[in-house]
Amino acid sequence: MKLLNAFSLQMLENFPVSVNFSEVSELPKELESAVGHKDTAAVLGVDFNRVNVSLKPGEVFYIAQLQGGRLPEGSTTLPPGFSFKFLKGEVK
Repeated sequence: MKLLNAFSLQMLENFPVSVNFSEVSELPKELESAVGHKDTAAVLGVDFNRVNVSLKPGEVFYIAQLQGGRLPEGSTTLPPGFSFKFLKGEVK
């Protein structure tokens, strides 16, 4: 399962599909990082890994959606007023 910092329709390999999202309180431990923003990866404590993501029907993925604005360059912790919303996505 992949950890993303954003979601794009370009990630979907086949159409027609549907994608279901649900908010989760925490992320599973064993996720492959596809976090393509260095500062976001640093704050999350995962590898920076800018890759093309291709999601097929049946795949589950997670998104760490930054809330509060754009991280200041060089961030290693969340500044005051920032948070992450964690989402689970399932391609149907």
